Amino acid sequence: MAVQALYRKWRPRTFDEVVGQEHVVRTLRNALISGRIHHAYLFAGPRGTGKTTTARLLAKAVNCLAPEDQRPCNECAICQAVNEGRLLDLFEIDAASKNSVEDVRELRERIGLSPGEARYRVYVIDEVHMLSNAAFNALLKTLEEPPPHAIFVLATTESHKIPATVLSRCQRFDFRRVPVTDIVDRLERLAKQEHIVAEREALTLIARQATGSMRDAESLLDQLASYDGGGITVAQVRAALGTGASETVLQVAEALAGGDVARGLGAINAAVDEGADPRQFARQMVEHLRALLLMRLESGPVLLHVSEDMRPRLAEQAAAFSPRALARAVRLFNQAATEAKGGWQPQLPLEMAFVEAALPPEPAGPASPPQPAQSAPRTPPPTHHSAPSPKPAPVSSPARPGPAPARSVSPAPSRPAAAAREPEPVYSSNPASSPPPGDGSLTPEVLRGRWPEFLNVLRPRNLALEALMRSCEPVAVEGDVVLLGFVHNFHRGKVEEEVNKRLVEDVLSGLVGQRYRVRCVLAGQEHAAAPAPRPPEPSSAGKVTAPVEMDPVVRAAVEDLGAQVVQRPEAGA
Repeated sequence: MAVQALYRKWRPRTFDEVVGQEHVVRTLRNALISGRIHHAYLFAGPRGTGKTTTARLLAKAVNCLAPEDQRPCNECAICQAVNEGRLLDLFEIDAASKNSVEDVRELRERIGLSPGEARYRVYVIDEVHMLSNAAFNALLKTLEEPPPHAIFVLATTESHKIPATVLSRCQRFDFRRVPVTDIVDRLERLAKQEHIVAEREALTLIARQATGSMRDAESLLDQLASYDGGGITVAQVRAALGTGASETVLQVAEALAGGDVARGLGAINAAVDEGADPRQFARQMVEHLRALLLMRLESGPVLLHVSEDMRPRLAEQAAAFSPRALARAVRLFNQAATEAKGGWQPQLPLEMAFVEAALPPEPAGPASPPQPAQSAPRTPPPTHHSAPSPKPAPVSSPARPGPAPARSVSPAPSRPAAAAREPEPVYSSNPASSPPPGDGSLTPEVLRGRWPEFLNVLRPRNLALEALMRSCEPVAVEGDVVLLGFVHNFHRGKVEEEVNKRLVEDVLSGLVGQRYRVRCVLAGQEHAAAPAPRPPEPSSAGKVTAPVEMDPVVRAAVEDLGAQVVQRPEAGA
């Protein structure tokens, strides 16, 4: 016969044994003593915090034969029947498997029956949020006006999924995560009852691993009791649960404070090589850095979870950080804890979080181009003069007098520049770091050789833009303008957007040390001017017809999708 699990064997049988839910126990006890028993209750909270256990205790208490202030007594026939799971008037329904309208209708048919041996018929519906909307609607009327002998207890871990019409018909009790100290005390009592030798520090590690769930903590204790017959030690808990040593966490935090990237990465890889789980190690880093942040901000509650011998060292580490740096590190490692789920290098998110937290945020993004560059976009005309074809000059010159006055009067040109200053810093804010203007010495060959470096700098600032820039390459340099040749017109259009173009210019200028602007063209058209419309061709009938290429739909298909126009010979030609 299989051995009964600890969380089932030592399930609380009285309200006094419920851990960490004093606010719920006190209210239910007072209701029993005063006779103010409600017909519907909602128990909401995280898993393993005692919702189903409290529901069973309530079913025993309302039907117990002892005086009100002694319920449940665990001695009368009703209490013993509940403890042994044979009370016919207690119904436990799993809404995860019975969530249809037919199941609720069957339940409603049984509710009208009188109790067989108890005072009340108690219906415990676990995971009630799994019921369908139709099932909730079928339950509403019965839940609002049940028979006098029926009591409903709804248990859920996701109360936000329950309709408001159901919530308004229930007395709600929110179960909280159990504190670490309460879990450790409970585990110590269970260890003594089961004759398990366990160190208190090892039980503390188990309690923290359970993250407030008493059932998870008892299951871990049950698992580790079989790990080694000699008892449960800290080393065994770390080896079984894949947690890194506290000393390694301290070493990584010290390396982070000193900006020693090599030392921190070495400590992380050493912990992973010894069997530490990257996600669990990231959680430990989050917990440790959070403690440092609270100590740095002089918040007292964190000291409750720190031993006396560790406080001086933690205080020294906290003083080495600024609150902003600690908040940033906590956010990065918390993100790594959610990302390190698998992959061929599961420790990579952890390493990247450490590197980003160790490096100052300023060098992560190169300085932006100078603010005088606001006038730089107004000087593309010289680039048109360098075009080999003389046609753009007469085409652009007559069109320019019209828009020119509007641009000089309208304040619109300054708006994009002001908007660009919001997401990215500009060089003019720090004249000392402003690079000189481009002198034309940059060549496309040199820039193509440094293109991977350019993409690496752009990636942390805008991942989507970095992916777009992979479809282009520098094709020419004209003065202080770098021409970027794109394969697809769609990619070119996205990069030409004001914010994206400004960011590309920022990163490029910071990389080469000179101020450069960019112009996006399609590959093979870097020296071509704006396409001039071809003159109409006479048809065989003597009429003038426009070529197929001039159709806007056809041009869009050719430029964006790479289509080709095939001329089919006319009949009889």
